[in-house]
Amino acid sequence: MGNRGMEDLIPLINKLQDAFSSIGQSCNLDLPQIAVVGGQSAGKSSVLENFVGRDFLPRGSGIVTRRPLILQLVNSKAEYAEFLHCKGRKFVDFDEVRLEIEAETDRITGSNKGISPIPINLRVYSPHVLNLTLIDLPGMTKVAVGDQPVDIEHQIRDMLMQFITKESCLILAVTPANTDLANSDALKISKEVDPQGLRTIGVITKLDLMDEGTDARDILENKLLPLRRGYIGVVNRSQKDIDGKKDIGAALAAERKFFLSHPAYRHIAERMGTPHLQKSLNQQLTNHIRDTLPGLRSKLQSQLLSLEKEVEEYKNFRPDDPTRKTKALLQMVQQFGVDFEKCIEGSGDQVDTSNLSGGAKINRIFHERFPFELVKMEFDEKELRKEISYAIKNIHGVRTGLFTPDLAFEAIVKKQIIKLKDPCLKCVDLVVTEVVALIRKCTEKLGSYPRLREETERIVTTYIRERDSKTKDQVLLLIDIELSYINTNHEDFIGFAKYDQYEVMNKVVFVCLQVIRRGWLTINISIMKGGSKDYWFVLTAESLSWYKDEEEKEKKYMLPLDNLKLRDVEKGFMSSKHVFAIFNTEQRNVYKDLRQIELACDTQDDVDSWKASFLRAGVYPEKDQSENEETITPGDTVSMDPQLERQVETIRNLVDSYIGIVNKSIRDLMPKTIMHLMINSAKDFIHSELLAYLYSAGDQGSLMEESAEQAQRRDEMLRMYHALKEALVIIGDISATTISTPVPPPVDDTWLAKDPSPPPAARPTAAATGPPPSRPRGPAPGTQPPLNPSPAFGGPPVPSRPGPPPAQPTYSDPNSGQVPLIPSRPARVPPGLPPGIPR
Repeated sequence: MGNRGMEDLIPLINKLQDAFSSIGQSCNLDLPQIAVVGGQSAGKSSVLENFVGRDFLPRGSGIVTRRPLILQLVNSKAEYAEFLHCKGRKFVDFDEVRLEIEAETDRITGSNKGISPIPINLRVYSPHVLNLTLIDLPGMTKVAVGDQPVDIEHQIRDMLMQFITKESCLILAVTPANTDLANSDALKISKEVDPQGLRTIGVITKLDLMDEGTDARDILENKLLPLRRGYIGVVNRSQKDIDGKKDIGAALAAERKFFLSHPAYRHIAERMGTPHLQKSLNQQLTNHIRDTLPGLRSKLQSQLLSLEKEVEEYKNFRPDDPTRKTKALLQMVQQFGVDFEKCIEGSGDQVDTSNLSGGAKINRIFHERFPFELVKMEFDEKELRKEISYAIKNIHGVRTGLFTPDLAFEAIVKKQIIKLKDPCLKCVDLVVTEVVALIRKCTEKLGSYPRLREETERIVTTYIRERDSKTKDQVLLLIDIELSYINTNHEDFIGFAKYDQYEVMNKVVFVCLQVIRRGWLTINISIMKGGSKDYWFVLTAESLSWYKDEEEKEKKYMLPLDNLKLRDVEKGFMSSKHVFAIFNTEQRNVYKDLRQIELACDTQDDVDSWKASFLRAGVYPEKDQSENEETITPGDTVSMDPQLERQVETIRNLVDSYIGIVNKSIRDLMPKTIMHLMINSAKDFIHSELLAYLYSAGDQGSLMEESAEQAQRRDEMLRMYHALKEALVIIGDISATTISTPVPPPVDDTWLAKDPSPPPAARPTAAATGPPPSRPRGPAPGTQPPLNPSPAFGGPPVPSRPGPPPAQPTYSDPNSGQVPLIPSRPARVPPGLPPGIPR
């Protein structure tokens, strides 16, 4: 092998596999290993049992191996077995090993014929084995049996692919000799993932069961259907031998006798059989591991660096150290305060690009949802005029008034101001809900300490609820302040003196074409009229326009906002979008021949936001007909006195002007009040008082008790860290210049792409598949001999007399289409040998 360090390679990989399997993750490393693939009853399990020299694998008909079995063979003086899931328990009786494999398989897959990709790790120590790591995989099948799912073939194939697609995995393709090799499932799937044949080793089983008069000599000599790494033949015990409890040692002796005595195999008996297969696999796996060491080392180092920072705090970890607990508590509370503030104020760290969250949602409540709730309190024009009329009449009493009474204006204004309480309180509730959700999100980082997380969430949420009550009191106080004094000298109020100019001012204000909103909307139109289409919409104070795209160059239509209103539309059965509609109150067509146009958004939040924008532009939601249709009784009939009508119109416009001032003031003060009394106060509480509340809530030790998951995660991380360090130490001791066997030269394996096996006349011979003459004849130390090295490999009976130099022999042109009839041993073939020599 070159040096002692190379012998540690396979045990090293075993340690890594155990460490990573116990942690429940692969650490993103593809560890070198050998996967055994083949059809059902191809003899895969028998080959593995022959390696160990014991009966330990489940037996039966149909699919028996239903979970991957990672079998680690370790050369040792004692003989016993260990399972990774039964740590500390040594199995000396291998019948118990079989029962444990069956029980562990049933535990995951059930007692039916289902399969699972979760592996079973078994390590066997024995003086009769060489260091080797193999994975026994379920046999490939075509038809579901019993309770198996109908796609069992694809499930097994997918499971095999999980292992054999990795470049670090050697493939042991097991095929019975009594089937057509060209139809081998094992070789076919190996060819898919390893087209160059660099990782595939062929194993031919059941050589003793071939029809009389036939043999697999050409296959084993790698002449027929060649593989780059060649084939090795084995003879397993028959079912009769297994039922008769035939000793595996005796079976190996019988296998040796079979190869020595069989006329077709005696000349290659030294390179056939289970012992040679085990030695060859040990050698090839070791060489394969050595070849993958540079990549494995770099991956280990990168994984170690990624763990270094996190492990640093765990290196000197003592769970019961009060100093550590105090420090951890302080750090957790400080981090919670920082996270809460970042969520409110916004931060460039970990920006959510899919949804609004934290402060952005609260901002939306302040500037879209709350104004929307205010504008939704649209006055019922008919009801308002009636209230103004009654107020004027009741103030005049029995007298006929000559002037418009101030008291009527104040009475109506106060009644409208009182209506602002509900949307203001609703705004506070919406913000509280969002802040509580934000607290819950920020405490997720405290998940390592469940009690601390629970107490922190309880204390801060309770504080928010207290501030909620105080904030609502302050909001109601703002409304009461507005009610306490009606300031008719406000600079924005039109006043009685300015009323005559009101209409002119109104027009001037709304002539402004300031853009209120831009964005994409879908116009829902029936398929007969062209189907739904997405357009870029621009909403101003006077019109709604839509364009082909954001560049706003190609305008499709401009819709004036006069006499338009909004109405809700139910979402379509097959549509995932949320819809609202615009219609004309005078029953005119809005767009083309449509009485209303339906506009669709992706989310309900987008719909609410667009509605709020339309309200700012003066387009209000429609009122229910039931609210508008009233039965007018003679007592409710409003007098049509022209003087009274003028007074009603005057007060109506004055109320509209003053309520606009109040709304503007409330929209400005509400966010300030909530921010000051609730959110900023909560930030101060978290930074200055939360720690004291936590100390008073209970014992610090109980607060800082770790969750079982955190303790397990810490232990697993430390195990992973030490396993990686140990692996790097062992790999560092191995010489990179160790001599190893080179990969055999390529062969013509195009036969794997064909279904039927080639006829005997077309079989590739050594001249087509052997190595070029320039290659040295002797094999490198510890490797398989080169293909067809001697006349015993089926060459013609030509005496071994000296021949001309290698450059002079006659070759058949491989591109001419003729099949050469002499083997590729130019130094041994006489130059004048007739081409028609029989085989």
